[in-house]
Amino acid sequence: MKEALTLCGINYSHWRGNKRILVSFLLGAVLCFLLTEKIMAFAVEKDTILMIMEPFIWSFEDGQSIMLSSLILILLFADMPFLDGSVPYYLIRINRKQWLTGQLMYVISATLLYLTYIFVITALLCMRRAFAGNMWSETAARLGYTEAGEVLAVPAVIHAMEMSRPYKCVLIIVGLMLGYTLMSVLTMFVVNMWKGQLVAVLSVAGLHLFGVLLKPNWITALFNLNMEQQKIAQFVCGWLSPIRQATFHCHNFGYDSLPRLWHSFVFFGVLVVLLIVLLYWSIRNYNFYFAGGEE
Repeated sequence: MKEALTLCGINYSHWRGNKRILVSFLLGAVLCFLLTEKIMAFAVEKDTILMIMEPFIWSFEDGQSIMLSSLILILLFADMPFLDGSVPYYLIRINRKQWLTGQLMYVISATLLYLTYIFVITALLCMRRAFAGNMWSETAARLGYTEAGEVLAVPAVIHAMEMSRPYKCVLIIVGLMLGYTLMSVLTMFVVNMWKGQLVAVLSVAGLHLFGVLLKPNWITALFNLNMEQQKIAQFVCGWLSPIRQATFHCHNFGYDSLPRLWHSFVFFGVLVVLLIVLLYWSIRNYNFYFAGGEE
């Protein structure tokens, strides 16, 4: 474990002076600004205040926002699994499983760090008009129970307001985002070890595209479905689309046959564990090639 932690720390040392890492975090900040701008403008216009976690909840309760946030992670982890000239020296001192464990520690901790960064930036953008109490604000009531939320294209917050308090809601959304982003990054890691970096990036982009295209309203418009068929389409999309599994309001709150929250946590948990098992299985037969040397 000590060797794996050391390797994880060495991976973080690659961030120093790395423009790609800087651009990734800057893009995350820009994304937060774009997602919270209309919410803050609404609060200023109506002269209302916010609970400090509400902009994060509303911004990342939407599947497209989760997808965009995950796409930035592709840039952050584009050089995984760090197959540079230093790896032969690591493998002399540690075995392949220890090396892979260090890489997994880096992936999981960096993903948590990125999600924490997104949350902090969102909170900072609204802190001047926000309070920290664990209760929904007047702004939330206006967006949830009037037409203002639909006009501003803010995701429905009624379920969140009825089923949980803000702190609990944030933990749920962060958990769903963590499951989806880890699934995406580990998928890229697995494919990278099998087919190379380019195929890995394309495979994750395809995974995101599949989730975006698998929308009930798009399928309804494409195939001109009737009401009964629309319910079936909503059911199928809700269970098969990873992005909808990661979206808070796309779950069963007692009104339909969509997945419940615990179903999605099990869904992502099983996929993440399966991908980790595939990585440990793949590392046994992985051939390390380095320029200027032998296998």
